[in-house]
Amino acid sequence: MTPAPAATLAERITGALVGAAVGDALGGPVEGYSPEQILERHGGRVHGVVGPWHGDAWRTARPLAPYHKGDGHVTDDTLMTHALIRVYATVRDHLDAYAVAEHLVPDLMTNPRWIPELEAEALPLQRIFLAEKWLVTRLHYGHADPREAGVGNIVNCGAAMYLAPVGLVNAAHPAGAYAEALDVAGAHQWSYGREAAGVFAAAVAAACAPGATAESVVTACLALAKDGTREAIERVCEVAARHSDFESALAPLRAAVAPYDTVGPDYRAPSLGARRPSRLHAIEELPIALGMLVVARGDHRHAVLGAVNYGRDCDSIATMAGALAGALGSPVPEEWAKTVAEASRLDLWQPAATLTEVTREIFTRDVRRHRAHERAFAELGDDRCPT
Repeated sequence: MTPAPAATLAERITGALVGAAVGDALGGPVEGYSPEQILERHGGRVHGVVGPWHGDAWRTARPLAPYHKGDGHVTDDTLMTHALIRVYATVRDHLDAYAVAEHLVPDLMTNPRWIPELEAEALPLQRIFLAEKWLVTRLHYGHADPREAGVGNIVNCGAAMYLAPVGLVNAAHPAGAYAEALDVAGAHQWSYGREAAGVFAAAVAAACAPGATAESVVTACLALAKDGTREAIERVCEVAARHSDFESALAPLRAAVAPYDTVGPDYRAPSLGARRPSRLHAIEELPIALGMLVVARGDHRHAVLGAVNYGRDCDSIATMAGALAGALGSPVPEEWAKTVAEASRLDLWQPAATLTEVTREIFTRDVRRHRAHERAFAELGDDRCPT
């Protein structure tokens, strides 16, 4: 039997971005709840697109109103991801914190977009939460140094959740993705929130490598991650390797990440020490997304459903898990992608086509820059320079 051909760059970028949006939409309606609450509310585990937690009362039910979370609507994770792709489409090169200040912030403030959860056209700034509004506060109003603007923000997954494009632009080059993401995320986050952004981008880049597996992605993350983020990923993925079904993994994965998580057991009532800078802690979302990828052996459907049914910040966990599985080349369920695209009134494939084109341009520039460096180094007369 002839083996299936490896996924191309375009297929991996499309899989990652569509896969992330699907995970986001499936996780949105159960975000903030526990696996037990999800089980009771839905009479079983979530296996696809579901409606709002409060049904038709979503318009007034707190704490979610006025957001229509559910029915295939993507959340701010996808809106921010697409916004970052627009920055890449403008700059057409690697990004840094200054690109965030010069392009991303004005886009959030001045260009109305269709916001699925509001079922209306509005400025993206009106949808994102306070940790993301920090970008505008610090960069537009505070005129902070873009590289340091993230200092002082609450430490969360706000930057990591939308940095899959950085990993894709650096496909198969995890160290490059890590470095670029740390620079980009400096405008938004600090401490272990910034570290998670770098490691997530590295994970996406590693997933794009030919022959990559869930295990090789984790290995690439561990080679780059620092402090509590590294320890949390290592511990969670050790536990994940013992499971092949997300149902049995839900409680063990939570127990594994709990010592590194500052939010605490009650997701809607964070502990006093929540979201403060630390070298000992980690955001919960990235280690769990990697753990679900390991449990699922890289399968998109299984990884996303594990992330969704984990609860807590499950839209972001499923966004990350969906991006990683898609980048590995695991097919995104067609029925999910079609439903989410139609419900959200978004073209999920065009941003992928745009980023693929930009990624190829950037790679060509990288090759030219590397060759110029190579020639310059050779002219220095070092006979130990490799040929």
